[in-house]
Amino acid sequence: MDRDETLVVVTDLSICFGAALLDRDAETQKWHHMEKDLLLHTSDQQAWLQLEQKQATELTFGELVLKSIWVGAPPHSAEAYGKWEGRPGNIWLLRVEYRGDVGTVVTGIDVLFGTDAVDPRPGWSLIPSPLSLDAPPEVPVAKVTVRHGRPRASPVAPDTLLRAGHDGKFKIVQISDTHMVTGPGVCKDASDAEGQPLPESEADPLTVDFLENVLEVERPNLVILTGDQLHRDILDSQSTLFKVVTPMIDCSIPFAMVFGNHDDEGVQALSRNAQMQILETLPFNLAQAGPADIDGISNYHIQIFDTAPSRVPIATLFLIDSHGQVPSEIHNPDYMPIQSNQIAWFTETSQTLRKAREEYHNPKHVSLAFQHIPLPEFADSNLITV
Repeated sequence: MDRDETLVVVTDLSICFGAALLDRDAETQKWHHMEKDLLLHTSDQQAWLQLEQKQATELTFGELVLKSIWVGAPPHSAEAYGKWEGRPGNIWLLRVEYRGDVGTVVTGIDVLFGTDAVDPRPGWSLIPSPLSLDAPPEVPVAKVTVRHGRPRASPVAPDTLLRAGHDGKFKIVQISDTHMVTGPGVCKDASDAEGQPLPESEADPLTVDFLENVLEVERPNLVILTGDQLHRDILDSQSTLFKVVTPMIDCSIPFAMVFGNHDDEGVQALSRNAQMQILETLPFNLAQAGPADIDGISNYHIQIFDTAPSRVPIATLFLIDSHGQVPSEIHNPDYMPIQSNQIAWFTETSQTLRKAREEYHNPKHVSLAFQHIPLPEFADSNLITV
């Protein structure tokens, strides 16, 4: 298959308010209604991005295609090869005649939310100025992010070998309960080093700053996020998830993730499966959906190997989906337990890996399990031994 057969090129862009779609001739114009309410379902009014797009193989020479997008005040000068066209929301488009080169034209448009929005995807560029939508001040602003040319491959695939350093050490940083939101959020209970209360401030930038400092000090080989990356009732899961993982991506540190009980709570929150699909497109991500016939999404394992070129595994990390809250007349709140098919998967996988390790005769191999909600036995003091 030609690599351009599935590539889509954007030829026009606009905003529609309400449920109406742009009326164009379906035979010659192909409009795509983006399934993201620019007002995040916080108002009786709705606003949607509409993209006119075509398969790259269907474009003809001389047809107008989108080369650049700007949001904000009108650009100061027209480019030599065209002029800027205004669209609703303070959007400005520069369209040029197609000459067969898809590398310089817009092939992807998305919307992220919040003044602190980031886009860590390779080849994507977030436009700094937000769309002008006359939204209430409490609604996180909408920002357009753009990709030019063909999609770029993400560095570090899930099957990439993790290895100990030359000193034989491998450092893991575990991060849990970042509870980020869409937009900066508000931190109401911050305190200084002496425990004295601090004034209210933006919450998520503090969390991101903390993550960046931890990574700089610890310089881990791997980061494992163990649930509740997102707060409950999230307005846009994608924007928030990007904020959580960008510090690792910026530092080129591989990361893995399991979900917590809050990550998919809320009417607008993306499902665990949808969040995993987003993660699987990101650089340095090692998280992956587990077997489809096993309860939960984030059930998988990662092996760590000895220094190169050794093929000897020195550690196995099991990541287990501990599900979320369930109705209960006994405990409030109560949570779904680890299911029997997850235990069977863990047992079978562990035994298979153990048998495969027999040829290496490595008595120092260790196995670790990561999940969000602790097992009930964790709180049973009778099980603690010295």
